Amino acid sequence: MLEDDLRQVMADETAHLRAAPDLVDRVIRSSRRRRTVRTRYVAVAAAAAVVGITVPAGLTLASGPAVVSGPAAEGVAAVVSPDSTGSAVPQPFEPPPLPTPSPTLDFGDLGDGKAFGRVKVGYLPAGLQWSHWSIDRGDEYTTAWDYDGDKNGFYCVQIFVYEGQAVQELDERVRSYRDGSEGEEVTLGDRTGYLVTQNVGEDGGKGTPTFFLTMGSDRRAEIMLSPVFVKDLGTQEAVERELKKIAQGLTATDGDPEKTTEAPAGGEGDAGKATEAPAGG
Repeated sequence: MLEDDLRQVMADETAHLRAAPDLVDRVIRSSRRRRTVRTRYVAVAAAAAVVGITVPAGLTLASGPAVVSGPAAEGVAAVVSPDSTGSAVPQPFEPPPLPTPSPTLDFGDLGDGKAFGRVKVGYLPAGLQWSHWSIDRGDEYTTAWDYDGDKNGFYCVQIFVYEGQAVQELDERVRSYRDGSEGEEVTLGDRTGYLVTQNVGEDGGKGTPTFFLTMGSDRRAEIMLSPVFVKDLGTQEAVERELKKIAQGLTATDGDPEKTTEAPAGGEGDAGKATEAPAGG
C-alpha cells in the first residue's frame, strides 16, 4: 500500500540519524517550565520525533498535547500531538491572544463641559469651548477647553481635580516648588493657592503657567494654561489674571462643606464679565 511504501522510504531516509545522548536533558534544561514528570515525557517525545522514532502512545496520550521548547524546535515552542498511528507529530504553537486593554473611563457628554466630576467651572476666557473629552480615575479627574471644541486639538485651559488620597501627591509636588522658591502664594477670598510655571524647558520653552487651588482639606485643583494660549494672551499680567479668575469661579457641586468652600460671589460670571482677582493677590 502507498502508506507502507511512504513509511519505508521515510525509515530509509532517517536510518543514519541518531539522537544526541544528552538531547533529552538539554531539552529539559532549556524549558522554562517546572521540571515535572510530564516535562520529561514530552522531552522524550521531542527527541524521538527528531529521528522519526515511533513513540509509545502512552507517553503522549496520557496527558494530551504538551508544549515543548528548546533545540528540537530551534528555539520556537511547538505542540506535540499523536497521529493516528500513535507517533508524535510536532504542531505549530499558537500563543494565547493578548488581553484587551480596559477603556479609559470618562464622564460622557458634558454639554458645555463646565460641570464635571464634583466641581463646576464658573468662568472661562472668552472664545473657549469644551474639547469633548475627559478622564475619570475616581479620586483624580480632568477635562479641557480649546478654541474649536476639538478633542484632538491643542488645549487652551485644562483643569485637574484631586480628591482623597490623590491630594497627598499634589501637595508634595507643590511643596517641592515652595522648597525651591519657585512660584508664589496667592489668597483668593477665604481660599489659598499657589501660582507657578511648570515644565520650563532648557531649550527656551516658556513652560506651563499653573494655579494650584486649595478647595478644602480633601480637594485640590490644578489649573493650567497651554503655552500656545499664553502667547495669545500676550502678557504675564494677563496670564495671571485669567488663572485667578478661573480659580475664583471653580466651586464644588457635592455640597460637602468639609471638602470645599465656594469662592467669593464676585469671582463667578460669564466670559468677559468676571471680576478681576484682588490686586497683588
